[in-house]
Amino acid sequence: MKSKKRLKIGIFMDNFYPSIDGVVVVIDNLAKMLAKFNDVTLVVPYTESYKEDYKRPYNVHRVKSINVPFSEYNVGKIPLKHSKEFKKLLEEDFDIIHIHSPFTMGLIGLKVAKHLNVPCIATVHTRFDFEVQRIVKSKRLTNQIMKKIIKVFNKCDMCIHVNDTMIEEYKNLGYTKDYAVIYNGTDLAPINSKEIDKSINMVNKLYDLSKNDTVLLFVGRINSVKNIYFILDSLKLLKKDGFKFKMLYVGSGPDEKKLQTKIKESHMDDIITMTGKISSRELLSAIYLRSDLLLFPSVFDTSSLVRIEAAVNATPGLFIKDSMVGATVKNNYNGYISELDEEKYKDRIKEIISDKKLLKKVSKTAQKTLGKDWMTIAEETYNEYLKVIQNKH
Repeated sequence: MKSKKRLKIGIFMDNFYPSIDGVVVVIDNLAKMLAKFNDVTLVVPYTESYKEDYKRPYNVHRVKSINVPFSEYNVGKIPLKHSKEFKKLLEEDFDIIHIHSPFTMGLIGLKVAKHLNVPCIATVHTRFDFEVQRIVKSKRLTNQIMKKIIKVFNKCDMCIHVNDTMIEEYKNLGYTKDYAVIYNGTDLAPINSKEIDKSINMVNKLYDLSKNDTVLLFVGRINSVKNIYFILDSLKLLKKDGFKFKMLYVGSGPDEKKLQTKIKESHMDDIITMTGKISSRELLSAIYLRSDLLLFPSVFDTSSLVRIEAAVNATPGLFIKDSMVGATVKNNYNGYISELDEEKYKDRIKEIISDKKLLKKVSKTAQKTLGKDWMTIAEETYNEYLKVIQNKH
């Protein structure tokens, strides 16, 4: 990598620290690795309360923003062409722009790329049709919004998809440009063998678990699109069958209070713990290590980071058949698949936990086959940058 050209890379995204979600974690890790052999600037919305940008190994440029009412998010304001703010962005003299959103920050990135006459690529992280439909609750309006989203991606020189399944879906929606597939990676490392007992004991103590408890786990945004209530309904059936287990929901999100209420109403609060947001990567690794099975029935996600994070610490996941995340694992090899049906999902959990020999084998295979480090991802992304730059000129 040292002999290759050092690029000036502008990464534009709608959300960044102090907010934490899957895309923020992805971009932070990608930028850290790219910054080892390039000049990287993240362009993100301004957040008044956050003063930690200087600690990053890459530059962070905050643009003027508006707070979204009743949320932790800020939306960037598109600067006018002759404004000081826009001129500052042009002065960065980027070689390439990489947008991670088709919305405000993506539009700013496209605008900068056009004025600098440099290529702009996009990474598609999300099934926008699911999210839009959930918010607007209208198929007709969803289709109109999706046309606008695809129009933005078609203005880019190429798109990076985080799994193979998304390619055909976006082609069907009207995407016509070049594409590449680059899976996500992880910054988590397996817990040192000397620290395993200590880590397990720490998690047991924190969440009142006994050493023999079967521990089921969800990690992610506490959001209905992740099928968090589907998990709860499946677990109620599991309890009704007399199956003994403990469950951890790790994360925060807009449906946190609603889920907590449903857990209490279901009289499941003695076996289900909501941990809230966990920022410590060491603690998160320990939780994965302690858990027997990751429950991730989302049909919304495209290439979930938690699938990889869990695998690093030898915890396989149970996913949904024909979902994009489910398509990234092989059933009974490095993960498990189930139908999107509470009764069948419940039965699948019982089958998996009951077959200890297969579970151990699948756990080890998941660890070997699914974990990819971020430097590998950064090098793959950098090579795509070079191709697009060469094609542009």
